[in-house]
Amino acid sequence: MDSNQTILITGGAGFIGSHVVRLFVTKYPNYQIVNLDKLTYAGNLENLTDIEKSPNYTFEHGDITDAAYINSLFEKYNFSGVIHLAAESHVDRSITNPMEFVMTNVIGTVNLLNAAKNAWKSDFSGKRFYHVSTDEVYGELHNPEEFFLETTSYDPRSPYSASKASSDHFVRAYHNTYKLPVVISNCSNNYGPNHFPEKLIPLMINNIMHNRPLPVYGKGENVRDWLFVKDHARAIDVIYHNGGNGETYNIGGFNEWKNIDLVHLLCKIMDEKLGRPEGTSVKLITYVTDRAGHDLRYAIDANKLMKELGWEPSLQFEEGLTQTVEWYLANKEWLQNVTSGDYTKYYEKMYK
Repeated sequence: MDSNQTILITGGAGFIGSHVVRLFVTKYPNYQIVNLDKLTYAGNLENLTDIEKSPNYTFEHGDITDAAYINSLFEKYNFSGVIHLAAESHVDRSITNPMEFVMTNVIGTVNLLNAAKNAWKSDFSGKRFYHVSTDEVYGELHNPEEFFLETTSYDPRSPYSASKASSDHFVRAYHNTYKLPVVISNCSNNYGPNHFPEKLIPLMINNIMHNRPLPVYGKGENVRDWLFVKDHARAIDVIYHNGGNGETYNIGGFNEWKNIDLVHLLCKIMDEKLGRPEGTSVKLITYVTDRAGHDLRYAIDANKLMKELGWEPSLQFEEGLTQTVEWYLANKEWLQNVTSGDYTKYYEKMYK
């Protein structure tokens, strides 16, 4: 690929996106990285304070559902690549408001595909549209020996996963119909620094810090595969540069944990880090009514990515979880700003 390319990264102020932006800005000084983010509740520019002054970084505040705006960005920057992470991603919110997920995850993705197709129509060489998706499009696993493969049939079970499945299908359709050079990855649950505290791990860390109840759905028997967010960013780097056109790659951490076992481990680590007697935080666990349509188990087989492109996870789960806890304890102001809503003022202060 061109060593001086300009890449659009959507959702770059979010949890995963901010780690991808930072990696590309720091690793590829010859690239121009444009971070497009709507700055909804999960978009936080404080995630990128360390690179916001970099000469190869630009922030654009906008909405991928605005087709005219997206087209104007392609005209302005002449992108050679797109890494598309912008998405509504919280399952509970999708149950409450599915249309919001349709608009962002489906319509927004199609707007980006159209803009790329129209901008690159004269020459697809050296171009790439990379769509970042989720393992939830595959449904759920019942056999403990079974794993999601790139060839697993889609069976989305929530409005969120249905919207992501639809966007995946559109990306493949544009490859098949228009020969758009695309690649897709489907990842397992991410964890690590800068995670918005509505998700399981940062929610539990925050609640333990403040001695609040730790809500666990049902009996906590649901199983998830956990992927350290920096390992995910490395995988995106490898796939963007070396993945095959039209290919799909599953990204997983090979770390399956029942939710209740994960919460117990977090309680143990937090008690140790906070100097509390072991067993203190476990008493905060509270079982709540299970989520509607809560899939029992997800598990990714990432062997294709490992064998074909040489990626592998760098951390075992307990090591990564300890690093995550240490980051939150060292960044209490960030956590306070996120939970209070003060982080939303950062954009106005820095960019207006």
